[in-house]
Amino acid sequence: MAVTKRGLLLASTAVAVSAVTITGAGIHLSEGQAFFQESPKGLVDEVWQIIDRTYVDGSFNKVDWKATRTEYLNKPYTNKEQAYKAVREMLKKLGDPYTRFMDPQEFKNMQIDTSGELSGVGIQLAADEKTKKLTVIAPIEDSPAFAAGILAKDIITKIDAKSTEGMDVNQAVTLIRGVAGTSVKLTVLRGGKQLEYQLKRAKIEIHPVRASYQKDANGGGIGYIRLVQFSAPAPIEMKNAIEKLEKQNVSGYILDLRSNPGGLLFTSVEIARMWLKQGAIVSTVDRKGEREREQANNRALTDKPLVILVDGGSASASEILSGALQDNKRATLVGTKTFGKGLVQSVRGLGDGSGLAVTIAKYLTPLGRDINKNGINPDIEVKLSDEQRQALSGDRNKIGTAADPQYAKALEVLTQRIKAQQPTVPKS
Repeated sequence: MAVTKRGLLLASTAVAVSAVTITGAGIHLSEGQAFFQESPKGLVDEVWQIIDRTYVDGSFNKVDWKATRTEYLNKPYTNKEQAYKAVREMLKKLGDPYTRFMDPQEFKNMQIDTSGELSGVGIQLAADEKTKKLTVIAPIEDSPAFAAGILAKDIITKIDAKSTEGMDVNQAVTLIRGVAGTSVKLTVLRGGKQLEYQLKRAKIEIHPVRASYQKDANGGGIGYIRLVQFSAPAPIEMKNAIEKLEKQNVSGYILDLRSNPGGLLFTSVEIARMWLKQGAIVSTVDRKGEREREQANNRALTDKPLVILVDGGSASASEILSGALQDNKRATLVGTKTFGKGLVQSVRGLGDGSGLAVTIAKYLTPLGRDINKNGINPDIEVKLSDEQRQALSGDRNKIGTAADPQYAKALEVLTQRIKAQQPTVPKS
């Protein structure tokens, strides 16, 4: 049941209402399928064994994990629903919203590939680690949630008038997902204000990379690249975008990671290598210490000046990429502090088609910064008001233009960096 690098997940994208950030490489099928169908207790023990071997916290949240096994194996189970309930109770002791059990339908939802057409409202959800409240990590661009103005950090308090108090993320996803064309009402809390959104579910096609050639203040050209998700096709789309812009002889780049909730770990590493010639990118640390360190491999596609836009919706894989380029002094970060999610998961298939997501490691930036719960601070802070954010959410065409205050600042910073690298002409 080895975990492949390409199958590793970053925890902030653990549950997506309209998308899932895993590919088949991240799913590990259980050898105990036949046994489970005869013995629901077998599933309980299998989950316990996986946690015992791989969970990132060797203290198991200061829980006597061996006693927990005894407790739950001594209970009678007459059907799989009882086993499912017991597994969820057992995992709750870990205090980790990202280590979670999925019944067969939930697990099937998790296996939707991010390159395909998806059905939902387009929000990435997580349970806040401190408050346990259902929190929006980021809306997906061109989705109903994005168009309606739902923002990162919004707290979902009701789903169709049903309170989310004490509700886990999987329950929320089940309530929010549905057939395209049907509606769901979300009540959110934002800065002390309660807001209601009536959303119509839709099919959502996600293209992770959007790029354009833009004129700078000096009449030259710069490359603007917006990366909305670290999905499986993102590296090839990023490579194509950079190569096309290089042929157009741009002088520098703005890479926009705002509201990017993350995705596949190895995708972030591959993309970092396109910008960074040498140096460390990220290290993953499990309960035994450093597990692996990823390095640049001298295959950068460009060495031109780079500014990265980040905000509170930039999470996990976005933080790996921006942290690596900031630590290596390859890029200047503009915007606001990132989300602060630095946990890595593997996803495993179990028994009758159910599944288990397990937090197996955390990641550190090249300089050893632990981003989990801390986030990354930009080099230059530019905050947006709620009105400005809503204006950009309501009119996507304004993003990456002069009407976008953070982009305008990034362009100013990039222009300065380009000038600083130009050779000085001696005076005669």
